[in-house]
Amino acid sequence: MELQLHKIDGTQTETPVELPERVFNIEPNDHVIYQAVRTQLSNRRQGTFGTKTRSEVSGGGKKPWRQKGRGTARAGSTRSSVWVGGARIFGPKAHKFNLKITKKMKTLARRSAFTYKARKNEIVIVEDFNLENPKTKEMYAILKNLKIAKQKVLLLVPEVVANRDNKILRAGRNIPNFQIRTVMDVSTYDIMNCNVLLIQKSSIEKIEAVL
Repeated sequence: MELQLHKIDGTQTETPVELPERVFNIEPNDHVIYQAVRTQLSNRRQGTFGTKTRSEVSGGGKKPWRQKGRGTARAGSTRSSVWVGGARIFGPKAHKFNLKITKKMKTLARRSAFTYKARKNEIVIVEDFNLENPKTKEMYAILKNLKIAKQKVLLLVPEVVANRDNKILRAGRNIPNFQIRTVMDVSTYDIMNCNVLLIQKSSIEKIEAVL
């Protein structure tokens, strides 16, 4: 599969870019994509919520009134679940939501996601670029030249962008619906959750090597 290579000014080059067939043109597996996305979203959950049972609610140690003779229902604690300020019956308790999938499933899921993006023509290849200054307007100008500024864009870069001094990361972090990921860090959810997959040219070789 071949795609046109774009410059940052929006023009196309004469030489197309060849996408590896083993990554961008496979038989996609929908269930593995579902498993990968479900795993990532589940692992995001903290699971720190919780309610108190009768043994955990403070107070209520004294019997409110005598057992018999008042003509009312017997009560042993003011923290009963049927009293205001009492405990919660069968309430949620804190627990983990962690899920796991195998490395082969992760790889297949990302390949399948890349294949779907290629078949839907939602991939744009751009030449390798860096910014002189970490200015949001410079990064937005590139997206505007490529005519994708109004869409949900994921930029794939080959090098690590977690560094504070990385100008591309600093320039793009304030743009709405725009994310930057490295080839090593991108997940199936990231790929499927964007409208346009913007890939720097040098990232193609790393994608093929990683997947």
